[in-house]
Amino acid sequence: MIRIKICGITNCNDAKIAYEAGADAIGLVFYPPSPRFVTAQQAHEVVDSLAPFVTSVGLFVDASKAEVENILAQVALDLLQFHGNESAEFCASFQRPYIKAIRMKEDLDLLAVQNEFSSARGILLDTYKKGIPGGTGETFNWHRVPHDPQLPIILAGGLDADNIMEAIHQAKPYAVDVSGGVEATKGIKDPGKVKQFVANALQA
Repeated sequence: MIRIKICGITNCNDAKIAYEAGADAIGLVFYPPSPRFVTAQQAHEVVDSLAPFVTSVGLFVDASKAEVENILAQVALDLLQFHGNESAEFCASFQRPYIKAIRMKEDLDLLAVQNEFSSARGILLDTYKKGIPGGTGETFNWHRVPHDPQLPIILAGGLDADNIMEAIHQAKPYAVDVSGGVEATKGIKDPGKVKQFVANALQA
């Protein structure tokens, strides 16, 4: 069965909407330029409100070791997600399981990436757009996703209720990750879009 993460959660109500719709995980963005950025206090409140068995994921983009450790001291995150140019050694240094986000450049050697980040729990594939580490709202060619990956593949990039079934059929990922595709406005989720996205993903 496909696993589903709703990313860019900024408040307890949206977290509840996500997990009550059937999402397996929620994502918290610790990247100040993002419109979905949350403080440690906001994130702590969200994580503290989660139901059992809902995974909390903290997203970082080229943060310093001290910045990540500061968040971990205040927020009980289950999983880390690195979206920048972090090394495998850096990602693995926090005594937490992690996933590494990779932007799908045309010349990307995905096998080499999987070998480099073999300590990761999975690889998240996102759309490449110069200067934007994620949240582009655009898809990439799903036929580029390997069907026999070394690590579990999490599909991201421009997903919504309308394209998620096709995306799952083509890419056959372990999990899918959505943020902007289920929003009413940036940083605020639309309950109807969340429910429809989850329902369509599970139906696929």
